[in-house]
Amino acid sequence: MSRTIMLVPISAGVGLTSASLGVLRSMERKGVSVSFYKPISQPRHGGDQPDLTTSIVTSSSDIKAAEPTTISRAEELLRNEQSDVLLEEIVARYKSISQGTDVTLIEGLVPTRKHPFANQLNGEIAKTLGAEIVFVATPGTDNPSQLKERIEVACSNFGGTKNKQIAGVIINKLNAPVDEAGRTRPDLSEIFDDADATTKTNLEVMQIFNSSPIRVLGCVPWKVDLIATRAIDMAKHLNAEIINEGDIATRRIKSITFCARSLPHMIEHFKPGSLLVTSADRPDVIVAACLAAMNGVEIGAILLTGGYEIPQSIAELCKPALESGLPIFTAQGNTWQTSLNLQSFSLEVPADDKERIEFVNEHVASHIDGPWIDSLSEGTEGIRRLSPPAFRYQLTEFARKAAKRIVLPEGDEPRTVKAAAICAERGIATCVLLGNPEEIRRVAAQQGVELGAGVEIIDSDSVRENYVARLVELRGAKGMTEVVAREKLQDSVFLGTMMLEAGEVDGLVSGAVHTTANTIVPPFQIIKTAPDASIVSSIFFMLLPDQVLVYGDCAINPDPTAEQLAEIAIQSADSAMAFGIDPRVAMISYSTGESGKGADVDKVREATKIAQEKRPDLVIDGPLQYDAAIMENVAASKAPNSPVAGKATVFVFPDLNTGNTTYKAVQRSADLVSIGPMLQGMRKPVNDLSRGALVDDIVYTVALTAIQADQAAQAEEKVIN
Repeated sequence: MSRTIMLVPISAGVGLTSASLGVLRSMERKGVSVSFYKPISQPRHGGDQPDLTTSIVTSSSDIKAAEPTTISRAEELLRNEQSDVLLEEIVARYKSISQGTDVTLIEGLVPTRKHPFANQLNGEIAKTLGAEIVFVATPGTDNPSQLKERIEVACSNFGGTKNKQIAGVIINKLNAPVDEAGRTRPDLSEIFDDADATTKTNLEVMQIFNSSPIRVLGCVPWKVDLIATRAIDMAKHLNAEIINEGDIATRRIKSITFCARSLPHMIEHFKPGSLLVTSADRPDVIVAACLAAMNGVEIGAILLTGGYEIPQSIAELCKPALESGLPIFTAQGNTWQTSLNLQSFSLEVPADDKERIEFVNEHVASHIDGPWIDSLSEGTEGIRRLSPPAFRYQLTEFARKAAKRIVLPEGDEPRTVKAAAICAERGIATCVLLGNPEEIRRVAAQQGVELGAGVEIIDSDSVRENYVARLVELRGAKGMTEVVAREKLQDSVFLGTMMLEAGEVDGLVSGAVHTTANTIVPPFQIIKTAPDASIVSSIFFMLLPDQVLVYGDCAINPDPTAEQLAEIAIQSADSAMAFGIDPRVAMISYSTGESGKGADVDKVREATKIAQEKRPDLVIDGPLQYDAAIMENVAASKAPNSPVAGKATVFVFPDLNTGNTTYKAVQRSADLVSIGPMLQGMRKPVNDLSRGALVDDIVYTVALTAIQADQAAQAEEKVIN
């Protein structure tokens, strides 16, 4: 039987949207089938604007969501004493999306001066839908004891703490900077200046609730990244004129500094994510900020006030900084007027800011009680597809348990440095950065990244000599001498590969700046293939909205033989299984079944037969056209008796041209995330990155590599035993 959970805010400003998104993500992570419904839209700025949470859910996920009733319609019905009509509408819309899901999450109304009826209506909706109530609260200026009392008072509006329908409370915005009234302060400069202040801890809050019948289902700490807005959103709010676009659509504002002091007292504020507000007649500030940008400091943006233009001579001097992506825009009015406009800027996440939405989802979800989420699907039946959030969560969980050391030869590359810090923070792996320690720390400082525990820095120059003799020993038959070995080891990938060969690290990830050949040739020469593998191949994990598919081989083998193609199919199926995906392997061709003729389709037909004979335990079929493999209605007409057609999860392409073209076409056309390529068949795990890889791509590739290392270690242990 499905369950209904209703999030009820006990006051305004609790971060209800972020709480809803986090709970939805925590359910997705655990494979819980969920739908979402905000019964009555309550836009921040009044009127009948689209509901924010509903807009975000429908635009950024595959979760079923019902359209809310407008606030004006609800108010009209309540004024005319037609609450029964309103509730009937709510029930009808609820039923349209609750069928076939384990849980339906309801987002309640926020009690405000404009909507004093919110608490009463929330209670009636919860009763009508049979919903379990989860309160959402924020500490504000309360200490833990005062917070507990306030939540228990809120319970009295819903039958008191003995009401069995009250499941618990989620405490949001723990340690958020607040004003005297307990509201998260609207003055961004003050928020950011005090962002590191902490007044309470999760432990203190949890301890005080030990004596309460109300269960704490989540305790979410506040972080500045939750409100780090894009520079473009700030410019739109100010109706600013863009002087230099740069990376205005992607750079984040994490601090605001009004540059009113002399330059020596301003330099410390020229840091990653800063919005520097200055009058355009302060060329000293503009030039200094541009110098910082040219030195690699990713300043959020420069906002010019006063209506002045940048002198042409200054613009020419700053041209290299502008070309580095530094956004500059100008607002009408003086600095004082601009500061007042900035104070009215909404900290809500826009529905089109996918990166920030993803951060909110993951941050809040990671602080929701796991056993409670597990309990929500108890007693329900059904096949669980591995959704993208569940897959990513599973990756990080598996990687944490593996506890491996992964070497990153491109140790001073900015994205790599950021990824290493994230891996350390999440406990995914210990990342070993190779390079010049001073340069690595300088890059980290420029990116606003702290490299603490969980990140190791190894000076390449100090360890290079350690591997000369071993490299000569391994490659002596190929003409390797000490002189050549020292030259080869100048290449950081070669050096990292030797560390992997020596067992000093468990895996290697490279390719953010190196080509695929640069990354995989040293391992091919030194690490070689696994004992049971005849070929090294690759797969991509394609994160579709509702499931994860495996594509292989899209990166390594240009034109595999039938035997090699069969090996790729088996490797890809085993990899899928290792990462929680039920492998149903489709051998892709331009023809389905026996209809096509020609050397290419014959190769796929023969490869299918070889793979089936080698691994009768796997479900493999082919040749299948792509549409027959993935679409049930096409499969019904083209391959009605196929155990794979219409429900394939692993797609094996006949050659590199087909595979690489298909994966990129699907990825770009559908705007999907893909993770990979992950190499298969190596004795020890080595993985290649795209040179356009994002920070998250590197993080998840490190996780993949750590898991592969753990699987390889387990396989080796079985052989020994």
